[in-house]
Amino acid sequence: MKDRRGNPDFRTVPFGNPITNSEEVAERIHLAQHAILNPSTQASFFLSGGEPSTPETTFSSNCVSLEISGPDIVDLYFVDLPGLIVSAGSGSTSTDIELVRQLVTEYAEKEDCIMLVTVTCETEFENQGAYQLARTFDPTGRRTIGVLTKPDRIGRGEEERWIHLLKNELPSLALANGWFSVKQPDNVELKKGITRQQAQQQEKDFFANTRPWDQLPPDFRQRLGTPNLMERCSDVLCRLIAKRLPEIQAMIQEKLRTAENQLEELPQEPADPVGEVNRLISELCSTLSRYVEGTPGADGLLQMIRPKKTDFMYAIRTTAPDFRPYEKSGGDGLLSGPLSLPNFLVNEEEPSLPQNDSFAIYIDEVKEVADTSVTRELPDHIPFIATELFIRRAVSLWRTPAMHLFDYVENVLNTRIAEFIHAQCKDYPELDYQVSTVVSDFMNCRSEATKERIRWLLDLEERPRIVNDYQYRDYRTKFLIWYKSHRSQFHNIPLLHKLQQHIPDAASGLDEKLRIVAEAFGALDDSLREFSPVNLVKVLRTDPYDSALDIMASVRAYFQIAYKRFVDNVPNAIDHELVLGLNRGHALEMVLRKELGLSGPSVEHLCADYLREDEDTAVRRADSMNSIERLKRAKGELTRVRM
Repeated sequence: MKDRRGNPDFRTVPFGNPITNSEEVAERIHLAQHAILNPSTQASFFLSGGEPSTPETTFSSNCVSLEISGPDIVDLYFVDLPGLIVSAGSGSTSTDIELVRQLVTEYAEKEDCIMLVTVTCETEFENQGAYQLARTFDPTGRRTIGVLTKPDRIGRGEEERWIHLLKNELPSLALANGWFSVKQPDNVELKKGITRQQAQQQEKDFFANTRPWDQLPPDFRQRLGTPNLMERCSDVLCRLIAKRLPEIQAMIQEKLRTAENQLEELPQEPADPVGEVNRLISELCSTLSRYVEGTPGADGLLQMIRPKKTDFMYAIRTTAPDFRPYEKSGGDGLLSGPLSLPNFLVNEEEPSLPQNDSFAIYIDEVKEVADTSVTRELPDHIPFIATELFIRRAVSLWRTPAMHLFDYVENVLNTRIAEFIHAQCKDYPELDYQVSTVVSDFMNCRSEATKERIRWLLDLEERPRIVNDYQYRDYRTKFLIWYKSHRSQFHNIPLLHKLQQHIPDAASGLDEKLRIVAEAFGALDDSLREFSPVNLVKVLRTDPYDSALDIMASVRAYFQIAYKRFVDNVPNAIDHELVLGLNRGHALEMVLRKELGLSGPSVEHLCADYLREDEDTAVRRADSMNSIERLKRAKGELTRVRM
């Protein structure tokens, strides 16, 4: 059948129960005709006596199929097509004309199809187009049988012409299988309930007692009546089949091979459901373990995560406090703008400058924070809270990059795990669903544990703490000098280096100058006679922002150590808790076996349900097996025919 839109939907729809009373056949056919002309209405509507006011279509490419069995029934597949429409009239359209022609063509062009061209004797032969259409598809007439119907309606004086046609004496209308004539009950007789036996006897009596039929020679009398017609149909069909037997056999063999290949492509039905489920779970967990440990190739988990870890490191690094060792108003006369990367960090990280001044922290702002932090402290003592404030401000920006990295890894894992599960369980939708559910719940637990670990690391970094004092002091000294180098009006860095690194040498011109300076200080006061060159630093011009510079150097030194450990700790935590935690100690495998009930009392029943095929696969398997059985039966029948 086809649906209401005309799309192919080939299937056989049973229409009522089997019929054993021949009197019920006509009514059942009538109801079935209504059903195929109204495809949007359920067939049961017509079986219960319903009848639409107007059919949806006047013709249909669907068909009413009758399977008739009995002791004296000829084994033929007979298709009764609508009569050809010459022109559209009441109740029909040009579309109907074309549809009928397509239906006739669909069957007539088949080489193993016998065409019964029925010509009614009550209408001029030339007005009936069936013969011409048959000639189109069977020019030689070898599979065409002409049938004259309603011989009792021949007009007076026209008998001779129809007799010539029956005798195949008209060259232009001659057929290789000749012409036959039958007389079927009319509508009145059918309504009265004439039986099949009565109809055959009535037909026999008509041809035996009605002129000119009763005057025909014996050879031509063999062309009268339905039994003779059916016998000829069988003979012609047998000849056609015999001629095409090798071709049909090859076609059956090819279709059988195709059906067997289709069956082989379907998953094998497991003989041991429990063993099969355990095997699938073990293979899945082994695949996941190999994946999280690392596999070569661009689609490996570690390869996909690596660029995001680098992005995470850059994101954390960009949260470094953007200290500017000059006033925001530019009152100290120095150039404004972000500082370049210090030389001592060139070998540690790539140079990068802030994109704008949005997060710039100027030296006067640092001093303001320091000044407002003082409560009961002594003068010139800056509370640690000022330094801690800037550290906390930077660390507070680490949460978002850390969670972005986690989200990415979690998403990659979930996507790949879903693919692994589907690949492993693709033939068993129920097992696919159950495993996916258990793994999803397990992943949620691992994700929560990982997020909790990340939150713990973030909380840990909120309170500044350091154990590596040496590295901290080294960074602090370098950052302090670097910041001071940008305030040359207060800090002559080259001179400081010379004084701090000075080694006395009597022959040095610098030593002579330093001796003169020392004698000048000694003339002022005897206590200054032992004046060291390094002590000259104390008499240089002081910087009013020295306390701010100390804070900036301390914060920046601490950040350099803290961010490095954080960009290692977070990826390591994600890897440990989420990635490797997926099946550490076979945890996932144990959870799967427990949640799927693989060690419980109902394991046999559960595994059978898990391995139940989806409807599509079951239908394909049944169709393939039915096709194979039918084709093998046909192959056997053909073998017997040839023998």
